[in-house]
Amino acid sequence: MILLNPVNKIKITIMAELNVGDKAPALRAKNQNGETVELSSFLGKKVILYFYPKDNTPGCTTEACNFRDNYQSLLKDGFEVIGVSIDSEQSHQKFISKFDLPFHLLADVDQKIVEDYGVWVEKNMYGKKYMGTARTTFIIDENGVIAHIIKKVDNKNASQQVRDLYKG
Repeated sequence: MILLNPVNKIKITIMAELNVGDKAPALRAKNQNGETVELSSFLGKKVILYFYPKDNTPGCTTEACNFRDNYQSLLKDGFEVIGVSIDSEQSHQKFISKFDLPFHLLADVDQKIVEDYGVWVEKNMYGKKYMGTARTTFIIDENGVIAHIIKKVDNKNASQQVRDLYKG
């Protein structure tokens, strides 16, 4: 829901928070190659949908490389990995090329996906407030339902955090 603050005419976006058990919001965006990727095309697989702030920054690179290093074993376990940031397709191409990333990175330049998933939030750095992407990982089950949400992502061990949720 979008509201207009009558005092200062600032647009305020109020999003319902997603919870485990909710149907994952539909997702349709261009990947690094300009190809349209839809979440619905991954039904039957578990999807690691991870949101990160910016290509080629230290924490985001560490997280992406952790998923890269564990990608083949994640695929064997029935997972697909999809990264999302508000960076452009071109930025994603450079990021993928530089770090040899084998999975889709979706360009959410209009911020629709980050808003739909409730990860476009007010942040605070050195006392300065700004809007940005909260690093968050959603694990979506084979039926398109949110199975887990990781809000405190450990960049160095992001794939292990996912695996730990599925230990019997």
